[in-house]
Amino acid sequence: MALLSFLGRLLFVSVFVFSAYQEFNDFGVDGGPAAKALKPKFDVLSKHIATHTGFQVPHIEMKHLILGAIVMKSLGSLLFVFGSSLGAVILVLHQFITTPVLYDFYNYDPDKKEFAQLFAKFTQCLPLLGALFFFIGMKNSMPKRSSHSKKKAPKTKTV
Repeated sequence: MALLSFLGRLLFVSVFVFSAYQEFNDFGVDGGPAAKALKPKFDVLSKHIATHTGFQVPHIEMKHLILGAIVMKSLGSLLFVFGSSLGAVILVLHQFITTPVLYDFYNYDPDKKEFAQLFAKFTQCLPLLGALFFFIGMKNSMPKRSSHSKKKAPKTKTV
C-alpha cells in the first residue's frame, strides 16, 4: 500500500515537475516565453490592485517571478513525493498565486473566445487544488504513530 501511495504521489507531481523543467529549460536571460506571457497579465493585475486598494505594486522582474515558480514547484513536488504536507502546502500556495493570474477569464466578456479558453484552463487547475487539499486533510486526520505502539497491560488491583 505504501508503494502504491508513493507511485500515486509521484504521478501527481509529474504535472508540476514537467512544468518546472520546461520553464527551466526555456528560462534564458530574460525568463523565457513564460515571462513574456506573464508580463501583460501581471500588469493588468497590478492595475486592478492599484485601482481597488490604492496600493501600488512595486516593479518586479518577470524572470524573478518565473524563477520563484520553478523553485516552488520543484521544492513542493520533492517534499510532496515523500509524503510531507509542507510540500502540499507549497503547491497549494503556488496554485493560489498563479492560477487566477495566468487564467484571467474574468477580464473578458463571456461572449468572447478567450473567455471560454481561459475558463476551461482555470477549471482544469481546480482538481489539482482539490487533490492537494484532500492530501492535506487526510494527512492531518490520521493519528500520529507513537514510539510506544504496544500498550502496557493494566496493573491488577490487590485488596
